[in-house]
Amino acid sequence: MNEIEIGTIVLVLISFVAAIINGGLGYGFSSTAVPVALIFYTNKILNPSIVLLEVVINCYILIIHWKHIKTVWPRVLPIIIGAIPGILLGALLLSYVDSTWIKVLTFGFLLPLVLLQAGGIRRPIQAEKIVGLFLGTGVGFFYSVTTVSGPPLAVMLSNQGLVKKEFRAALGLIRLSLSSLTAVSYYFLGLYQQESMTVLTTIVPSVIMGIPIGTYVIRKVNAETFRRICMSFDAWFVSFGLSRALIHIGILQSPFAYSIVAIAVLIDGRLLYQYFKSTES
Repeated sequence: MNEIEIGTIVLVLISFVAAIINGGLGYGFSSTAVPVALIFYTNKILNPSIVLLEVVINCYILIIHWKHIKTVWPRVLPIIIGAIPGILLGALLLSYVDSTWIKVLTFGFLLPLVLLQAGGIRRPIQAEKIVGLFLGTGVGFFYSVTTVSGPPLAVMLSNQGLVKKEFRAALGLIRLSLSSLTAVSYYFLGLYQQESMTVLTTIVPSVIMGIPIGTYVIRKVNAETFRRICMSFDAWFVSFGLSRALIHIGILQSPFAYSIVAIAVLIDGRLLYQYFKSTES
């Protein structure tokens, strides 16, 4: 079995797991699938397929939660406005910068945010509109470079006390804006390739099967427990991806590079222990 066949099998499996997470949480597809998929694909090939897929996924989320759009729209508008210049800058960067450094940027950006999510850390923000504007620029930039936006947005929106359905509507609205604007930017920059469309067709069946399963599972289990466990898996995947990328560009050598994985697992293990201990008391 050659590397291409292995990559395809891994992509199908990780996309299925990521779709289950997305179906349960309303986000998490990119932050789960991308770190593993980047072992076999570059961002320039992977990103266009993920972005097109997320346009459809987020349309689906908004259709389900359309009753809450009117409530959350004024609160997410600053984030969407701020995202526009960030998306344009990030798309330009993706078209010019070496793919290995993009991988390092992706993993380095993701890991602390995923650990924050795993720890359930929440600090309400007072100047919501101003912070949202700057957050939007940063999220737009990193989304167009990495296709990841769920963790920082989830931290922001959960901090602000949005209830479950409002949270999903707000997240879906922002992410639909991000994915649509990024998809258009990629088109004008000529980033769509045949390889990207092949990746897209490989991912779609896993997503179609996985999202309904995640939607069903979240109704049967504690939502916070499900989220913590999903973010733990994300932390492991991201730390592994970061270690591999640092080895590839020669900053760290194996096996020392995998100390990042060990540290992430230890931190995450501690966070999970504290969470389950608190649920028992």
